[in-house]
Amino acid sequence: MRFFDVRSPIFIPLWRRVLVFGLVLAWALLELWRGAPGWALLFGVAALWIGWQFFFDFRLPEDDTDRDR
Repeated sequence: MRFFDVRSPIFIPLWRRVLVFGLVLAWALLELWRGAPGWALLFGVAALWIGWQFFFDFRLPEDDTDRDR
């Protein structure tokens, strides 16, 4: 299991993916507004990665039943 599994079944509904992306992006903007460019960069890059994974490269979670064979 990875640290942040974007292929988890919890992220299948679109509204959850939009919510997580929006929260991370909002946090990056908040850090930039508060004058912390390092944290803003960190959360900005995380928002870009999450956006890519959730909206451009999203695939449904793999079925684990074939893994046992």
